[in-house]
Amino acid sequence: MKGFILAAGFGTRLWPLTEDRTKAAIPFLNRPLINYSVEYLASYGIRDIIVNLHHQPESIRAVLEDGSKLGVKIEYSVEDEILGTSGALDRVRDSLLDDDFVVINGKIVTNIDLGQVIAEHRKRNAIATLVLKENTALEHFSIVEIDDRRWITRFAGFPEAALPQAAVAEAAGNLGSVVATGDAPLMFTGIQVLSPRILEYVPRGRFSHSTIHVYPQAIAAGETVIGHVSAADWYEMSTLSRYLEAHLRLMRGGSVITGEDCVIAPDASIEQSVLWDRVTVESGARVLRSVLADGVRVPANAVIDRAVVVRRDIVRQIERGEVVGKNVIVPISVVA
Repeated sequence: MKGFILAAGFGTRLWPLTEDRTKAAIPFLNRPLINYSVEYLASYGIRDIIVNLHHQPESIRAVLEDGSKLGVKIEYSVEDEILGTSGALDRVRDSLLDDDFVVINGKIVTNIDLGQVIAEHRKRNAIATLVLKENTALEHFSIVEIDDRRWITRFAGFPEAALPQAAVAEAAGNLGSVVATGDAPLMFTGIQVLSPRILEYVPRGRFSHSTIHVYPQAIAAGETVIGHVSAADWYEMSTLSRYLEAHLRLMRGGSVITGEDCVIAPDASIEQSVLWDRVTVESGARVLRSVLADGVRVPANAVIDRAVVVRRDIVRQIERGEVVGKNVIVPISVVA
């Protein structure tokens, strides 16, 4: 069985952390985010993996190389123009015809039991099995509707209201788990087990998105597209807020994580924050609920509160936030 990791996205909502790398290459708990997806697949015996690339592709190649360091074999599919979540499969369809395969987003960390998902997929001879979770916090994820057989019937719009991030964290709990109530809408986790038959519904030679152009057509044709509902831990890092909150939930034993070669003045104050490599925090500075990227220097007595900071010299165009000295400072939204 092969695995396919989707890692071609621009990471727009994670900007400015994605200014010099793709989102799957940003560090999470001091390790490249995509490593978690590779190791997750490998833990279920899936060691033949394709990774699609587009934005800043070398940032992933530098991390994974040929995969041997992680005990897997990596093949890259480089998209000159981004192809979408199912267009990516079309580009390598000849490599996916022999057996069922697993597709996973390169921006998640999870302990969902993939073995159970694969077993259910095969037992029910499904063309596609999508892992779903209850969206208890009503975050900005599309609603997935299922019937009594757990066949997916429709991909709907977004929940009507989103909770503030503090409520999101409270709903998810310290370990990110949510108690299933049956009352919350279901959302797609980006983990899916697919039969090669699904490729019959993937448009050829153009951009396409699986939940728009592929699964609805398969459902309309009467194919077995099922939802496997899980209450296990699942973290998705597509926004600055989710990225920080996932760190805070998983930083057991402390409220600050620091990368290599960081220098922090003895009288500086840092709480609930993430520091990448070579960060300097000078005397009297205060950093709260923030992310400081590689090489950032926080001047003496400066205050950084719920923000992402990157060096000004790596930013080609200021998309949002403000320039303060040698830094670009972008506020972190309180809504996921």
